[in-house]
Amino acid sequence: MIFPAIDLKNGQSVRLYQGDFSKDTLIETTPEKQAQKINAAGISALHLVDLDGAKAGKPQNLDVVKKIRDSFSGIIEIGGGIRNIAALQQYLEMGINRVILGSVALKDPEFTKKALQEFGAEKIVIGVDGTDSKVAVSGWLEQSNVLMSELIEKMITSGAKHFIVTDVKRDGTLQGANVELLIKLQTLFPQANIIASGGIRDLRDITELRSKGIKDAIVGKSLFEGTLTLKEIAEVNTIVS
Repeated sequence: MIFPAIDLKNGQSVRLYQGDFSKDTLIETTPEKQAQKINAAGISALHLVDLDGAKAGKPQNLDVVKKIRDSFSGIIEIGGGIRNIAALQQYLEMGINRVILGSVALKDPEFTKKALQEFGAEKIVIGVDGTDSKVAVSGWLEQSNVLMSELIEKMITSGAKHFIVTDVKRDGTLQGANVELLIKLQTLFPQANIIASGGIRDLRDITELRSKGIKDAIVGKSLFEGTLTLKEIAEVNTIVS
């Protein structure tokens, strides 16, 4: 499944370059219109990121997320600043299908384990972001010394199945996905679903990833630049489903 991404900042849809909050490009002032356009193209999967929430440590764009949920038919997942049960439940009660735990998976593994036990691996997705195979946290503003593989292994032990792996250096660059990293992690953890994120340029990148066992991916900049179309995503998703 290919998930088009909408990144939220100050109630608007933007794209960042390599996760840099100062390098944002405005995509849409009314994000729910962007979601409706994606839906109208026959795509029923959407990836949301609350950029302000990731920075602040708690959800910051709830009103916009609710408008998107009310106007979009299909699976919606969201990440950014979800660091306690209250925030997690708020999204699930709103009708969000999957909640992504990123920084908190590293900083508070006990909470993450509790969330996985309470809501299950289909509701709780683990976001593994970083550079040079090491995990970055707090909206990518802090770099840790923990290897992505170490975090994934620990989270699998806690009951996780789905992992969104983002190479921060490639995010928003259209340089292509870090195929080597993704394949390495999928090979290390065959029981996990490694989801590609960061740098995906076009349909050829998606086809290459799928040929190597990476079935799911998140795309953003490529849609904005037109190197990948909603029609192409809809066709891929139809084949997958």
